[in-house]
Amino acid sequence: MGQDGCHEQADGRDEADGRVSRRLLAAVAVAGLAIAGCSSGAAGGGGSPSPATGSAPGSSSAGPGSTLAWRACPQVAQNLLCASLKVPLNYAQRRGRQITLALSEVPATAPPAKRQGALLVNPGGPGGPGLSLAAFVAQGLSPQVAAEYNIIGFDTRGTGASVPALHCDPAFFARARPPYVPANRAAEQVLIGRAKAYAAGCAQRFGWLLPDMTTRNVARDLDSIRVALGQRQISYYAFSYGTYIGQVYATMFPSRVRRMVLDSTVDPNGVWYADNFGQDYAFQGRMTAFLRWAARYNSVFRLGGTAAAVSRAYAAAQSRLLAHPVRGVIGPDELTDTFLAGGYDDQYWPGLATALSQYLHSGATSTLQRLYRQAGVQSENEFAVYNAVECGDVAWPRNWAAWDAMTRKVSRRAPFEAWGNTWFNAACAFWPVHGPARPMKIGAAGLPGILMLQGTLDPATPYAGALAARRALPTARMVVVKGGGNHGQSLSVPPNTCVNGYLNRYLASGALPGGTGLVSATCPAGPLPAP
Repeated sequence: MGQDGCHEQADGRDEADGRVSRRLLAAVAVAGLAIAGCSSGAAGGGGSPSPATGSAPGSSSAGPGSTLAWRACPQVAQNLLCASLKVPLNYAQRRGRQITLALSEVPATAPPAKRQGALLVNPGGPGGPGLSLAAFVAQGLSPQVAAEYNIIGFDTRGTGASVPALHCDPAFFARARPPYVPANRAAEQVLIGRAKAYAAGCAQRFGWLLPDMTTRNVARDLDSIRVALGQRQISYYAFSYGTYIGQVYATMFPSRVRRMVLDSTVDPNGVWYADNFGQDYAFQGRMTAFLRWAARYNSVFRLGGTAAAVSRAYAAAQSRLLAHPVRGVIGPDELTDTFLAGGYDDQYWPGLATALSQYLHSGATSTLQRLYRQAGVQSENEFAVYNAVECGDVAWPRNWAAWDAMTRKVSRRAPFEAWGNTWFNAACAFWPVHGPARPMKIGAAGLPGILMLQGTLDPATPYAGALAARRALPTARMVVVKGGGNHGQSLSVPPNTCVNGYLNRYLASGALPGGTGLVSATCPAGPLPAP
């Protein structure tokens, strides 16, 4: 499913996503306000606002030594500049083949003496397009903080406007898909065949690119961006899978980190097989929360007065869609993909309950179709990048019997997403590139203070994994949103002013919460939506 991601257009894809990146990206479609920090909450000491360049940045790129040529790109976002940067395909062969990264920038507007250099931002994924995130972050931070940074977005290698854009089978999601939950062993073999064919298509079309599609190389690309910006150090702010990029960058280039914000943090010890199965249990918890919420408003939605009754209504919709897909497109898989959005962001709940009610009671599908287009449609480019990175980062089991046994075990307790998540990752069992046996060990000496933001009920990057990342990064300080189930805690819609306060204070001055335990400060979760 991916680690995915955060803020982008609601009808486009992050995870990271991948599936994870997609959901919080939808917040941009709702956001139209600048979010100021709150005055409450503890703030410890931390660092001066001196620029990270060798000399004070004063150009539209993040430093006077920049080699980038910026141009207006209103097709991405208003008041945004864009550029491209060639980087090595393989950093062990720097004079060999090159690829191109697409970059974006919202320039700093503060007086030169108050500017703080470059703030690179990433929405997650793997595969989440990041160009428009720069504009979203610039609008979401407090105006004073945003004005002090050149905010830089980028499409990671293989993604979006970067060249080449990875595609393994452009028609993969255009064809009718078998149900995620196989009815028998023969049906499972059909799905296995799809995964094998997708992996083979990647090898055929982009075999030359796949060995270098790794998070380590994304981190090296990040450092190439730093050099091109003319920066001695960079600040970094990311969501979901983007937090793993940050962890890897901090491990490989600790002296290049000025400030770092990790929102909804990936467990570095579980990438990626264990992390994905861990998500299944957390998403089941979020689905259960939605069912209970819909039951509470049975007078509005008429789906049943208990979570079990609403669950039966959802199952009835899946059965009906299996027999008669909406417009021949929206079947049970697409329903699952759409309702997955409610795991990432509870602001989807009213629309999802309305869509389910209308479909079951009157056969109306307009709301369901709208939500599917907004949150359920898959991007094959993002799916390709997601697979390339996660399959290449680390070894996956190559024996399908192990996948089958684990999925069946998980599905007994977490049926909502277990099989769907397995098929989203299944190509890794047959991927042409074999990653290293174990995940990269995270951590390095000499890192500055890092700010981590995390919800305790986050389904895509579960809380236990964020604690593991916190242990690997001793200079980090974690702000926890108790009862927070949305994926992405900062710059959310509606805003959590407590979380945004910690974020703005840290980016303004390096100030971190004072607590030194695994959890340094807490914020309350926002209220659940009204129907």
